[in-house]
Amino acid sequence: MKPENLKIIIADDHPLFRNALRQALTPAFANTEWFEADSAEALQQLLEGAGQGCDLVLLDLQMPGSHGYSTLIHLRSHFPELPVIVISAHEDNTTISKAIHYGSAGFIPKSASMETFSAAINDVLLGDIWLPEGVELIDIDDEGSSEKVAGKLSELTPQQYKVLQMFAEGMLNKQIAYDLGVSEATIKAHATAIFRKLGVRNRTQAVIALQQLDMDKVEI
Repeated sequence: MKPENLKIIIADDHPLFRNALRQALTPAFANTEWFEADSAEALQQLLEGAGQGCDLVLLDLQMPGSHGYSTLIHLRSHFPELPVIVISAHEDNTTISKAIHYGSAGFIPKSASMETFSAAINDVLLGDIWLPEGVELIDIDDEGSSEKVAGKLSELTPQQYKVLQMFAEGMLNKQIAYDLGVSEATIKAHATAIFRKLGVRNRTQAVIALQQLDMDKVEI
């Protein structure tokens, strides 16, 4: 029996993919309210607004503002009760294993059929972990550099994470302050906290640390 009266977010930067996925899944999930996000920032805004209390996030790993697994790590840290299924054009065992390691409740390749999407979502909503058939998870070294960054990244507040993303986009403190509607002094305070939590000295080192979670670009 499929759960009903759900709130599901599709977080992917390709509008055609989001629309096709929503339309294909709508018949299988009755009375579901669908939300869409095309970037890490849009996803955060949804979770703080209309998407509060949602039941599931379908997350692309390579949206604007995301650095590989960074958004997944952030979601699992700040919304631990919210299940996340990673959807990705990467289908290798390492990518899948890291997604599960960082807290994803499932992994659906973008090449999967809509029947597979439906079955995977249903299983995860019922509390199971879903993996593609034939996948063998590999052990992830918790002492590796990217895993250490992941642990530190999870300590950032949502606002600090947002500021770090803006650092990665090359924005100046003045621009960030304007966009977020706060003072430059507040951004400097956030920066100090970010550097301390990541164990770095400056913006450049902070961005380099974040980029350790990046993935190679794959087209869908």
